[in-house]
Amino acid sequence: MNNKPDVVMIGLGYIGLPTAALIAQNKTYVHGVDINPKVVETINEGKIHIVEPELDEAVENAVKEGYLKASVKPVEANTYLIVVPTPFKGKNEPDISFVESATKGIIPLLKEGDLYIIESTSPIGTTEKMLDLIYSERPELEGKLYVAYCPERVLPGNVMYELVHNDRVIGGINEASTDKAVDFYRQFIKGDLHKTNARTAEMCKLVENSSRDVQIAFANELSLICDKADINVWELINLANKHPRVNILQPGCGVGGHCIAVDPYFIVADYPMESQIIGKAREINNYKSFWCAEKVKTAKLEFELKNGKKPRIALMGLAFKPNIDDLRESPAKYIVQKVLQNANNEEYYIVEPNINSHNIFKLTGLKEAADKADIIVFLVGHKEFKKLKISKDKIVLDFCNYSSF
Repeated sequence: MNNKPDVVMIGLGYIGLPTAALIAQNKTYVHGVDINPKVVETINEGKIHIVEPELDEAVENAVKEGYLKASVKPVEANTYLIVVPTPFKGKNEPDISFVESATKGIIPLLKEGDLYIIESTSPIGTTEKMLDLIYSERPELEGKLYVAYCPERVLPGNVMYELVHNDRVIGGINEASTDKAVDFYRQFIKGDLHKTNARTAEMCKLVENSSRDVQIAFANELSLICDKADINVWELINLANKHPRVNILQPGCGVGGHCIAVDPYFIVADYPMESQIIGKAREINNYKSFWCAEKVKTAKLEFELKNGKKPRIALMGLAFKPNIDDLRESPAKYIVQKVLQNANNEEYYIVEPNINSHNIFKLTGLKEAADKADIIVFLVGHKEFKKLKISKDKIVLDFCNYSSF
């Protein structure tokens, strides 16, 4: 690898690493940065630390060909991408300290004409705040950098394809910055690149996922109503969707992941009085997970009363969506934790086919869990569950429409 990479990618997680691999595939030298030495070591061996189709081959080739290298420290380049987490602090308040720390780490390296891009999901105004931070420490660079915000729009499990083919919204702090960022992304992306300003781009990311959260909340609220009304919610939605202008989503055990379960709070935190529907949708989707845990508790008590013994319970799935290993903000994980908190000498089998082990939960094989359990709780619609043949004497709690997949 040459001494001076073209791109520095700060953050090598679920978005940063695939993006780094994509850029490297295009024969562009990428210096990836992550604070976790094990992640750095793994990548430099040409391996990956997350589950994502096609990513392993892309990273292996990029490292082998010398276009991708990882380190715990940034180096000088021409383009800097910030792709770090933005977690919460306090009561669902966005924490941009990781973005700030990543920015501070490259301030000494910046020079006139460099391009600085934030991809991390961020509260409105974050790009401008980081620009002020840079200029406060390097006033000689004022007006001489290109600064933009460009959020990702990818679906875990299909990231490598969607990074290339999805449209992107790109907003600079001025028109020149927008154009510079568009020119950069045009090298790697086949989807359309839509120009705007930084604040609108930041809001666009939040609005996209808030919209989906609201739609899922409607489906989850329907499931609660239908349970009380003794109506099959899956059948109801299927029939309602026969209307040419109705498209109700499928309910689940809640909402998880690093986007839909998180991004709405970025709006609610800054605009609490104005975001009534957005805030209520978050409450509904969080409550659905609690409701599912209570349904498991009820099924357990009913089994004990009927059979005079403790049930054996299989909890199927920990990830936040089907067929991935990502447990971030997972409602299934929350439900498992809640159920285990109420455990009283029952035997539990926790199944997650996409991970080998967990530092809290003892995992059980799929067939063993299904064979031994008296109560089977489907939390996530993993493809492996399709193979199961469940005897009629089992009690099944279906929170992901298991019968349809």
